[in-house]
Amino acid sequence: MSPDVNPSFQELFGHPAQVVVHAPGRVNLIGEHTDYNGGFVLPMAIPQQTHVELRRRDDRRVRVFSANKSQAGEILEFELGTEAVGKGWLDYVQGVTHVLQRDGHPLSGMELRISSEVPLGSGLSSSASLDVGLLRALRAAFSLPLDDVQLALLGQRVEVDFVGAPVGVMDPMAASIAGLGVALFLDTRHMTFERVPLPPGVDVVIINSGVAHNHSAGDYRVRRAECERAAALLGVPQLRDLSEAELARTERLPDPLGRRARHVVTENARVLATVEALRAGDLKRLGQLFYASHDSQRLDYEVSVPEIDLLVDLAREDMDVHGARLTGGGFGGSVVMLARDGTGTAVAQRISERYAARSGQRPAILLPQPTGA
Repeated sequence: MSPDVNPSFQELFGHPAQVVVHAPGRVNLIGEHTDYNGGFVLPMAIPQQTHVELRRRDDRRVRVFSANKSQAGEILEFELGTEAVGKGWLDYVQGVTHVLQRDGHPLSGMELRISSEVPLGSGLSSSASLDVGLLRALRAAFSLPLDDVQLALLGQRVEVDFVGAPVGVMDPMAASIAGLGVALFLDTRHMTFERVPLPPGVDVVIINSGVAHNHSAGDYRVRRAECERAAALLGVPQLRDLSEAELARTERLPDPLGRRARHVVTENARVLATVEALRAGDLKRLGQLFYASHDSQRLDYEVSVPEIDLLVDLAREDMDVHGARLTGGGFGGSVVMLARDGTGTAVAQRISERYAARSGQRPAILLPQPTGA
């Protein structure tokens, strides 16, 4: 089948889907690399979604088609109970059926059509959006007794236990329970959460740098291992257990562990301060916290790249931008900005144009969505 063809479920499988669901991507406003350290995060859903259509089969065969340009072209297949890694994007589908069966949930074969508007490697959680979309579809099709938080925890297990990406719980929780225009204040240790509305007078801007990342690659794993080592040397279960008053202890750690720990401790504090600033509608303080978070990611956690730094620097020069920072795991991806009310579209356009001219990259404006998107 030609990759230029985008067939419907009916055209692919000869009958209509029984279940049609979707799950959003997310942007993390602040709280980076804190979730796997037991800390606080503040994501929100974005308009871009992953869509999943499903029809049950009477056998054990799973047939899957992806409409995404980089993946489309043929129907891929596997048998339930024979899931094995090494099949690219199909591993996420296999991971979902694997963890559900391992937990004793009865499944039969199925046909699936997947499409997504969440760009891959953008730092906007395309994989968690896919995981949660698939889990929602199977929950509906097989009447599985799972709530939204349980779906998120299963989505994390898909990536950690099957795909092999050591991600935290923020991304699947955001895909499962976050909303548009509302920040999800999540305590990842206790799994408690609160929805905090964004204040009036601010536009959220998201620009994809065009530099893709991969959470299953080595750098992300290294950062997580460094945090675990730092916590062990400090004698705490997780870096979440270290307060700002104890920051001096991190200076006695060998480099770079001290800087890694300092980022996590100060980033947790920034999340709490951001929630207070959101409630107070303090846009100046929000901007300061965004820039401080980015600087910490750049210098202490070392997960930024020159292209991302350029986008943030261009935001600093723009009078309509309150603050900007790298969002997502880093090593590429996207930047989130807070712009003055009513200026988001213009800000995104002019910063993207300047960035393209200076970097040679092809940025994508994801929010505000372009007219007709």
